[in-house]
Amino acid sequence: MTDSHQITTLPNGLRIATVAMPSVQTASIGVWVDAGARHERPEVNGAAHMLEHMAFKGTERRSARVIAEEIENVGGQLNAYTSRENTAYYARVLAEDLPLAADILADILQHSTFEPDELERERGVILQEIGQTLDTPDDLIFDLFQETAFPEQALGRSILGPAEIVSAMTRDQLTGYMAEHYAPERMILSAAGKVEHERMVDLGAELFRDLPATSSKAKDAQAGRYARGDLRKQRDLEQVHLILGLPAFSYHDDDFYALQVLSAVLGGGMSSRLFQEIREKRGLAYSVFSFAACYRDTGVFGIYAGTGEAQTAELVPVLCDELTDLMSNASEDELARARAQLKASMMMGLESCFAQSEDIARQLLIFDRRIPQEETIAEIDAVDADAIRRVGERLIEGARPTLAAIGPISKLPGLDAVEQRLAAA
Repeated sequence: MTDSHQITTLPNGLRIATVAMPSVQTASIGVWVDAGARHERPEVNGAAHMLEHMAFKGTERRSARVIAEEIENVGGQLNAYTSRENTAYYARVLAEDLPLAADILADILQHSTFEPDELERERGVILQEIGQTLDTPDDLIFDLFQETAFPEQALGRSILGPAEIVSAMTRDQLTGYMAEHYAPERMILSAAGKVEHERMVDLGAELFRDLPATSSKAKDAQAGRYARGDLRKQRDLEQVHLILGLPAFSYHDDDFYALQVLSAVLGGGMSSRLFQEIREKRGLAYSVFSFAACYRDTGVFGIYAGTGEAQTAELVPVLCDELTDLMSNASEDELARARAQLKASMMMGLESCFAQSEDIARQLLIFDRRIPQEETIAEIDAVDADAIRRVGERLIEGARPTLAAIGPISKLPGLDAVEQRLAAA
């Protein structure tokens, strides 16, 4: 495998990363910022996401409509997203239109005006987005679980923010968050596809010269502190939506890849233990899967299920039993299948220009380097039954589960019962 990536750091600290994909005629370009929802103070929860929305609503030389028309005149696409640790602004264009896309991105990140009328309009849009989440229990449960697992801290707060804070968010609060966190040394300008690295370096130096000249004064994100928790919300729904979680670990942990393999075996697909036992054999749930959410300093492992009120009493113990059984009875066949799934997903995912530009940017922000694909494959291939047992023991050590549920919860087992079930492993 060859990796044609290059990285250059400009004098102001902005890093330029490119991945050349000569066989394509398009390019993806974006700016990834080392700041997200967990970098917010409580009184501005939702600022990172609101800022992402406002970036497209007008600059000193482009109105919101002009921004949309300029990128779509060349058939391009412009978008953004906010996560708990990063914010990204990106465009997909034909290769010859890369300078235009770079210019628009530079413009919105340095010269956005945050006009009052646009701010009020977009505030209404975000409030509708918050309302949609509140009306979608299989989305809402993930926010409720995160808040329960990481209570009263930045990592546990919603990315969208609560409606009452978003309703009162001021222009000064948005620009203050941006000034604090959008320093060049915390940003990656990344491009992949039909790109020339030196041309991108020239564009970066020319277009991003108005970023702050001094180092950011932002403090590091508040450390995540997992807590055992139990949150139950009675709601008149057809299903109970629940997540059972346990404390996990960060991207940097030696067991990171083993955790991914364990999650794939347990609940990563139609052949997984949870799908086969919960859905195919017992018919207890339509949707069931596991996940591992890892951050810089901590992480959480969880199992989601959507099930009927009468089924919860049987379902929850089975979730516990499948996890504890996997710890001591992981077969080589299922480990091989999980390893193959992870490797295939990684390699298939990196076939797009956007995925390559995102991957190198995120790895630079997290690891300060691009991890060779061969290294990742070797780490996955090294996961054996002993590693699964070790990770499982780490997950249930101290038996500190977190349970969050919404819906008709009258038959949901208590957290103490879950804890005892796991402790018996």
